[in-house]
Amino acid sequence: MSKKDKVFTVKIRRDYCKGCGLCIEFCKQDVLQASANMNSMGYHYAEPAQPESCIGCMICTMVCPDLAVEVYSE
Repeated sequence: MSKKDKVFTVKIRRDYCKGCGLCIEFCKQDVLQASANMNSMGYHYAEPAQPESCIGCMICTMVCPDLAVEVYSE
């Protein structure tokens, strides 16, 4: 199975996210967006907006300074 055929799941650890937006900014597939809700620290955390668009490039995980983003292949 090639990477193109895989399905990827993006998980955001809400309480780790400080809402910096780096994962949103660097995602070329526009998978993530800022949530209208806040986490326990009072930040608008990132959330998947178009999870089906994820290509598994892992850029979001690399740019997150708080290790709040995880990507899994199914």
